[in-house]
Amino acid sequence: MGVTIFTTMDSAGRLVIPKTIREEAELEPGTPLRIEVVDGRIEIFPEIRPVSIVTKGRLTVAVPIEPTEVLTAAQVRKTLGALRRERGRQEP
Repeated sequence: MGVTIFTTMDSAGRLVIPKTIREEAELEPGTPLRIEVVDGRIEIFPEIRPVSIVTKGRLTVAVPIEPTEVLTAAQVRKTLGALRRERGRQEP
């Protein structure tokens, strides 16, 4: 990760994750987070959503076990663009 920002915990123990960090980690409001202490460090992870793998026609797909929001067209385009860039392809 290339972003480092310093912040302070308030007297109630609350910590604000700065916008730059939220954007870099692609955290959206309402994202469930898992917080762990590892070797004296606090680590925060987006909670992995449980899925079941099912066959739909000729495709094998992951289906969320718990209800989840439907992805918007903008989210799909952003994800496809990122995958294509990672694989060295041009966007359409």
